[in-house]
Amino acid sequence: MPLCFTFIILRKAFGTIETGAFLEALGYQGVPTQYIKIFRELYSNFTTRISPFCDDITIDVRRRVRQGDTVSPKLFTATLEDVMRRLEWDNMGVRVDGRLLYHLRFADGIVLITPSISQAERMLADFDDACGKIGLHRGRQEEDNEHQPPCPPLQHHGSPCFDLRLGDLGVT
Repeated sequence: MPLCFTFIILRKAFGTIETGAFLEALGYQGVPTQYIKIFRELYSNFTTRISPFCDDITIDVRRRVRQGDTVSPKLFTATLEDVMRRLEWDNMGVRVDGRLLYHLRFADGIVLITPSISQAERMLADFDDACGKIGLHRGRQEEDNEHQPPCPPLQHHGSPCFDLRLGDLGVT
């Protein structure tokens, strides 16, 4: 069976999620209302004051999920889980032990698993659309590959295989 793996890295994952998106995701996942109210209070009406040249300036800080905060990975994961649940991919992916498998998630990265490039393109477009609604965006290919050493050509039983990257799909 042919397989197509599409590797996605989310750009500045924690810092781009809209506050309303993670609050809504927590509600859909059964988090008690009192906790959601606490998060809403923590993430709204937040200001800081600076005093350049003895002149106080109050700045409204528009916070999103903060990097370094111990709860940030959980808020990000809950929000991404909500995105994945809303996608209509019931007939997508590959069958493994009778169940459809269409993605694997790792921190701020996702691997889409499909039997064809056309299905991968459709899923990638759906994913981009859903993520864009909550402030998440894929990193550009150059960013994704920036810190990776060049890979040697793939070979299978001594025959060269091609190396397909997102850019080959016309995705930037």
